[in-house]
Amino acid sequence: MFESDLRDFAEDLHETARASFGESTGTPYYNDSFTEVVGTYLIEDGALEDVEPCYFRKVTETGRGSMEVFGYHVGRGGTVLDIVTAEPNRKAEVLRKTDVQRVLRRARNFVERCRQGIHLELAETDRAHPMALAINGAWPELTRVRIFLVTDGRVTVDAWEEEEIAGLRCTYELWDIERLYRLATSGRPEEDTVIELDPPLACLPVPGDEDYSCLLTAIPGSVLAGLYDTHGAKLLQRNVRAYLQARTKVNKGIGETVRNSPGRFLAYNNGVSATASAVVASSTSGGFHEVSQLVNLQIVNGGQTTASLHHLWSRDPGSLDGVSVPVKITVVGSDALDELVSEISRCANSQNAIKEADFQANGPFHVALERLSRSLWVPAREGSTVQSHWYYERVRGQYQVDVSRRDRGAQQRTFRAENPAAQRFGKTELAKYELAFLRRPHTVTLGREKCFQIWTSEVLGGSAEPVIPDREYFQRLVAKAILFERTRKIIQSMRLGGYLGPTATYVVSLVTDRCEDRIELDEIWQTQNLPPWLIDVVPHLAGDVVRPLLVDAPEAANVTEWCKKSACWDRVRECSWTP
Repeated sequence: MFESDLRDFAEDLHETARASFGESTGTPYYNDSFTEVVGTYLIEDGALEDVEPCYFRKVTETGRGSMEVFGYHVGRGGTVLDIVTAEPNRKAEVLRKTDVQRVLRRARNFVERCRQGIHLELAETDRAHPMALAINGAWPELTRVRIFLVTDGRVTVDAWEEEEIAGLRCTYELWDIERLYRLATSGRPEEDTVIELDPPLACLPVPGDEDYSCLLTAIPGSVLAGLYDTHGAKLLQRNVRAYLQARTKVNKGIGETVRNSPGRFLAYNNGVSATASAVVASSTSGGFHEVSQLVNLQIVNGGQTTASLHHLWSRDPGSLDGVSVPVKITVVGSDALDELVSEISRCANSQNAIKEADFQANGPFHVALERLSRSLWVPAREGSTVQSHWYYERVRGQYQVDVSRRDRGAQQRTFRAENPAAQRFGKTELAKYELAFLRRPHTVTLGREKCFQIWTSEVLGGSAEPVIPDREYFQRLVAKAILFERTRKIIQSMRLGGYLGPTATYVVSLVTDRCEDRIELDEIWQTQNLPPWLIDVVPHLAGDVVRPLLVDAPEAANVTEWCKKSACWDRVRECSWTP
């Protein structure tokens, strides 16, 4: 790995952040942008479920009690608090151990102060107030805190010892420029995950064909829940559904079985279908194998079972005593991974209704969209002959792989000029742009992965005929991207405080709802900008109409959760604003 490659990659991260928000380096809003850009990698890797960028810093004269964080998310059904902190603008320089310690300590101090009620000391207009309030409100249900340090510098320590915060387990993850670069250029959407099993898991091997082999086993429920607690969404990257919580009939049944008949769980539950790219196993008597290591374990069916057991275990670790879960592990070579896993998911997922489109993440629609993005040139701006592409990244890391394939120097500079990092978008962004334009802001605010799943199932899969994008579709999609991102940038420049993402999303949907006949997508594609009338109306809509309706959640409910409800969109849609 060349040092110059790392510096170039760091510059790409900052270029994307600057283009998204247009703020100078070092401002809270630029830091929000940096968090979102790097957070996208962690979300697609599965390390994070989601992140709400919200930069906050308070430094004391002595240094003791200083606080600094860049974003947060409360996930896993409200049981895990993820805090993102950062050390940007290091440009591949080395971070000393004392630097890492300082950054992590400030994030830890912030978490502790949130528990104690720092939101009571902050003005309600303070951009960090919603974050501090949300963390304080979530605290009684939390079972774990995870602090992520992301940086464009190089960290020389491999890991950081876990600690406790007010009795809660607190773990740390360090993502430096080398680790991010490896992820971005690996050609895979996630890092390798190596799971050590101690004691080893007894499995019965079953021969497959040249593409795969199988292992059959039963895993203790507490072990499965513990794996999910440690690795979270990374275990469910290829699972087609998000956890539905305990409201569905299936998940309620799991809870009842655990409470009333734990010994019969193995008999009553269909179990888990999983894949692994490799295993470490030794033969034992009776034809069994003892598996001590699993590489890239992915649950392709049984995510509901896994998350439901974790939900019960996190509240009472002893509740899963006597529970065993049947598991089929298919060991698949990397060449056949995507195709075979898709077919396993298609055949195995039957507990809840799933449409055919749920399995099309690598299907003809996305392949065709990728091809269009490489061939269609953006119209040159007036007075210029320079043209570029909007680069559709069908698989996370394609962009960096394309850069690295070219010779250093002129070839890479040409590629970056023709494919600016700021004009790169992926599947989750595609779903966000489409659903906001379709007047479904409450769906967009559910988070990137859920938004993509819903768009895939209900929009792409809801068509009577297979959808294959053409030139017109791609150009209008880019116009929707410009509509969304330019609107967000305008709102960000207003410095309204928190809830930038939901505010921008609801503004786009409201404008589309009231002014669709005035929004000329073809014109936006040609000019690569918003029309003047829309630029003028966004500040009023954001500050005087939409945001007040979002923050005024019924019965003082959590604003972030309120924005995810259709009732929130109903309220905004019923406002008296007319263009």
